[in-house]
Amino acid sequence: MNLKEMIEDSKSIVFFGGAGVSTESNIPDFRSDNGLYKKKYRYPAEVMLSHSFFESCPEEFYEFYFNQMIYEDAKPNKAHFALAELEKQGKLKAIVTQNIDGLHQAAGSKEVYEIHGSVLRNTCPRCREKYSLQEMMKYRDNKGIPRCPHCGAILKPDVVLYEEGLDEGLLYKSVDAISKADMLIIGGTSLVVYPAAGLAQYFRGKYLVLINKSETSMDGRADLVIHDSIGKVLDEAIHG
Repeated sequence: MNLKEMIEDSKSIVFFGGAGVSTESNIPDFRSDNGLYKKKYRYPAEVMLSHSFFESCPEEFYEFYFNQMIYEDAKPNKAHFALAELEKQGKLKAIVTQNIDGLHQAAGSKEVYEIHGSVLRNTCPRCREKYSLQEMMKYRDNKGIPRCPHCGAILKPDVVLYEEGLDEGLLYKSVDAISKADMLIIGGTSLVVYPAAGLAQYFRGKYLVLINKSETSMDGRADLVIHDSIGKVLDEAIHG
């Protein structure tokens, strides 16, 4: 069976995606030749995106964060729109994403579990006031540290940094959705970042599909493996 036939034969699909879903929206991934981890900085990207670095070097953290993690002009691509259409058809029950860009929602998807958080949301750790990305961006222009206007504390993006745990509630929802699915489509992820990568182990359904430009550790388990552009593959499968 091909992907289109598998989708037509399924009633409860979950999509689990990573950075490769948004590369076609001109947001770089992490581990490819042009990815974030291959760029040269004063410290490794993993260090600069850690909780301890955020606390000890907030100015350098935000300089890196604003320049490398924020893509205000990014728009949803064919993959995002195809998944939103699949949800409208009632077949796709949830999207579990490692991405923090909010493009799934921008394309119209409703049931999106952002297990690594979102750059669109920001919180004051002291008084818990919430701030939008637009409110945060004014600090980039002034090369300053975003501070809460109410209490003066340094604001933190609602993004899961290294050394931080994932939201247990979202993990539970993700596991629940994947365990109940009859089809799991994994796309645009190398499946090397845990605990997120471990979510695929909860799938007990009929069709496991992997769409990724490079091989993953789960290729041998899949019913269908496609090494191609995820936007093109999903668009063709859903729209014909």
